[in-house]
Amino acid sequence: MPDLIMITGPQAVGKMTVGQELAKLTNFKLFHNHMSIDLVNNFFSYSTKEGQEMVKMLRINMFKYFSESSIPGIIFTCVVNYDKLSDIENISIFKNIFESNGGKFYYVELDAPLDIRLNRNKTKNRLFYKPEKQNIEFSEKQIFHAEEHHRNYSLPNELNYKHYIKIDNSELSAIDTAKIIKEKFRLT
Repeated sequence: MPDLIMITGPQAVGKMTVGQELAKLTNFKLFHNHMSIDLVNNFFSYSTKEGQEMVKMLRINMFKYFSESSIPGIIFTCVVNYDKLSDIENISIFKNIFESNGGKFYYVELDAPLDIRLNRNKTKNRLFYKPEKQNIEFSEKQIFHAEEHHRNYSLPNELNYKHYIKIDNSELSAIDTAKIIKEKFRLT
């Protein structure tokens, strides 16, 4: 029964990089947000209704397949807009897919201040795995827009998942953050 670890947080907080390190520690497979977005962007812009629907269906189908496979689990990283009902509904859909097949659902929320995220937005690792972010000016505008128009962090007591942790990873390396997650959830 594969498990699902969702790593969320605002843009450039380090979700993918932490996920990469956690994958090394657990043998879970990493499925970061842009693996689906970049694929769909070849056909429809993710900013369109068609693009968002295609990404959602792709993720749901992949999660169904993963949840019935022999892999130990999936680490999925994404930004969640807590003020957007469809994002909250998607979490429930993904959670239910794995739990209905006997897997566990783990929810990780990363947080760091804007200045740290703006620096992380330029890291070699991020730019290599997320080609869309190579236009720094554009990606910084996306960060500022999200900061002004969306709530990409949960409020106190808003989330009631059985397996949940919120980590301020401002001063933590990706490997140290991954170790905290592994220890908190007793992952093998």
